[in-house]
Amino acid sequence: MSRRALVIVASLAIYFVVVVLFVATLRSLSQSGSDGFAVGPRVALVELDGVILDTGELIRDLRQHRENPLVKAVVIRINSPGGVVAPTQELYAALWRLRESGKPVVASLGAVAASGGYYVAVAADRIYANPGTLTGSIGVIMQLANLESLFKKVGVDWVVVKAGSLKDMGNIARPMTPEERRVLQALLDDVHGQFIAAVSRGRNIDQSAMATIADGRIFSGAQARANHMVDELGGLEDAINGAAKLAGLPTPPKVIAPRRRLSISEWLRSAVGLPGLGALVSLPALRPELPPFKTPLYLMD
Repeated sequence: MSRRALVIVASLAIYFVVVVLFVATLRSLSQSGSDGFAVGPRVALVELDGVILDTGELIRDLRQHRENPLVKAVVIRINSPGGVVAPTQELYAALWRLRESGKPVVASLGAVAASGGYYVAVAADRIYANPGTLTGSIGVIMQLANLESLFKKVGVDWVVVKAGSLKDMGNIARPMTPEERRVLQALLDDVHGQFIAAVSRGRNIDQSAMATIADGRIFSGAQARANHMVDELGGLEDAINGAAKLAGLPTPPKVIAPRRRLSISEWLRSAVGLPGLGALVSLPALRPELPPFKTPLYLMD
């Protein structure tokens, strides 16, 4: 192929990619319901989906909505079984800052909003849940394996060199000592107390009255409503309208849809109509999971 032909082919390829990306972007905006070019007050919608590991981008979105004068209220849609403690608390604090700025915050609980997911929700002014939502699970857990017997069977000798008697707490090659169990139990009790305090603050429930709901059990949305853990039974649309009423806006309000962060491969897939990757994500090897033997690691799920 001549040099001229190569240049033409390369130019056409670049042109095709640019057109595909442009069309995919327009499609993404239309499907997300974005009204970024509209004017007037509105309700912003953000999403917390999956295990809580890194909340940096979501916290940045909340800060932008807090500083945006057109945003009068925020709805956070939660579908999460919980996650790591510190990122959960950071998101909880970000929602409180949003409330303190004078903008109402409403939580909409989806299929599951348990443990860390519920921890985040209690920072909202009002919580909506479906009757069948799984929520609650006010507790903290750390799970460690003991593979000593297995190592002996296969002839593995686990050697540890340490400075500090408790440096290898959670060592999978030996049983946990009473002192290690005491230290870890004190750690989890402390974090559990922080969780209870957050729920007490957000839901205005006396901590002494929380014994029956703060033992790690899960509740349906209807049960949570009966225990004053949520305010209303309803879906996302109800939560958005409820946020609009708190902000003094007409219903249904204009909504700023959640920001969609699509990769180039997803844009191309969307543009040419290829099937999604949901089946691949469902494979165990590709699911976002936490390292099973890292310590100390405590979860709220």
